[in-house]
Amino acid sequence: MISYRSHKRFLLSAFAPLFLFAPPALAQDAAPTAAPRTETAAPARPALWKIADKDTTIYLFGTIHILPENVAWFQGPVKQAFEAADLLVTETTLDSPASLQQVFIDKGIRHDGKTLREVLSVKERGNLEKALVNSGLAKKSFDQFQPWYAGLVLSLLPLKAAGYDQSNGIETQIEAKAAASGIARHPLETADYQIGLFAGLPEKSQRNYLNEVIEQLPTLREDIAKLVEAWKAGQAEELAKLLNEDESDERMRKVLITDRNKAWAKWLKTRLAEPGVVFVAVGAGHLAGRGSVQDELAKAGLRSSRVQ
Repeated sequence: MISYRSHKRFLLSAFAPLFLFAPPALAQDAAPTAAPRTETAAPARPALWKIADKDTTIYLFGTIHILPENVAWFQGPVKQAFEAADLLVTETTLDSPASLQQVFIDKGIRHDGKTLREVLSVKERGNLEKALVNSGLAKKSFDQFQPWYAGLVLSLLPLKAAGYDQSNGIETQIEAKAAASGIARHPLETADYQIGLFAGLPEKSQRNYLNEVIEQLPTLREDIAKLVEAWKAGQAEELAKLLNEDESDERMRKVLITDRNKAWAKWLKTRLAEPGVVFVAVGAGHLAGRGSVQDELAKAGLRSSRVQ
């Protein structure tokens, strides 16, 4: 069984904004979202690191991709680091929601002639149907889709209802700042590649993930709120503990976390050979705990230092 920490980790990954673009059929059936909240500009001091040599500085900033409110994070060392950079690096870019939605649907749809409910056990089917009804959706809403698709969309619905919004996410804000200031941008991955990681997971892992999502829906808001508070306080180790404790599905961890961290660390090492200042903004779950980007950098002889 996939731990609920895995479930929360995925929601805080760059995948989350991709799946906010639910198919129109689901958007019409879903319960209405809460009214937009007034911006509170709550203060925050999220974690920031840097690696550097004689002519290159790379800042590593851990992000939250969706938030329930406007948070005052762009200040102090983070603001200074960003304004000094000549390149912004993010996990991916979300420039075309319409085309992104199509990729999402294409990779999530079933091609075996069976519906999702047909391949589930009687107990799994009952739990799914109950969760769908409770979310304001028809029982058949995910029939044509793969389990990973159903799990991700279903997990985001209560967050949207609670006011979590991509527009409050750090990537959305920071990409807008980069565009306004003319800073060059570089995505580490394409959205198609990221979605493909989920679509390529074994059926068993996908079903386990869907079951885990359904099981954790009643406490999802509270669980995510704890992660957001840890991020705002810059508690990187506490965040890692919340995200990584009791990790049990090593295949999913390898595909979605560890392998990507290794690839990113390799990119960072290569980038150090070029002069300049780089601001890297990736999900906070990638920058703390076992197998983090920092761990992979250390293996390559590169040490990061905490800036904030």
